[in-house]
Amino acid sequence: MEKTNQFLTAVARRRSCYALNGQSPLNPAQIEHLVRECVKQVPSAFNSQSARVLVLFHEQHHQFWKLTLDVLRDKIPAGKFAPTQEKIASFDAAFGTLLYFEEWKTVEELQAKFPTYKDNFPLWAYQSNGMLEFMIWTALAQSGVGASLQHYNPLIDEGVQQLFQTPPSWKLIAQMPFGQPYEPPQPKDFLPIDERVRILGKK
Repeated sequence: MEKTNQFLTAVARRRSCYALNGQSPLNPAQIEHLVRECVKQVPSAFNSQSARVLVLFHEQHHQFWKLTLDVLRDKIPAGKFAPTQEKIASFDAAFGTLLYFEEWKTVEELQAKFPTYKDNFPLWAYQSNGMLEFMIWTALAQSGVGASLQHYNPLIDEGVQQLFQTPPSWKLIAQMPFGQPYEPPQPKDFLPIDERVRILGKK
């Protein structure tokens, strides 16, 4: 149980951290290794391996959040834009950003090959991507790197494709700014676990 408890401790350490600065306990090469290993090991339906990740540092990181800010500026009335601008500035102040995608061509190929499960393949792709996000997030937290998960897609999809020259078949799923936390995460409330887990057949 010791190793299991170590894993559960790591899971509990993963939290949404919004107060991040432009430093990191891990250097870019270490973050790259972490991301590559998680992408390699994440489960996927039919071993489809459809998850894709862009790792943004330095100029590319700032370009992404400038793009996001510009897109939102066109969508939000000027008088209500200040909170959004402040939030985007906090993400831009981080060390880097991960962009999570699904290679939708792979999903469509599986739908054509296995029509019986056609409606399930998009769901399975999202589930696999969620596992990848969790894996990377937890691994970052274990090394003292804070992160949060954001979803400005689909508003920014076209701009991201143009800015980073991603294939049209890459579907943007989520964005994860990361860096060194300078404030602890907010307290988290939990519902009674007995309302969420039922045990049947226990003797």
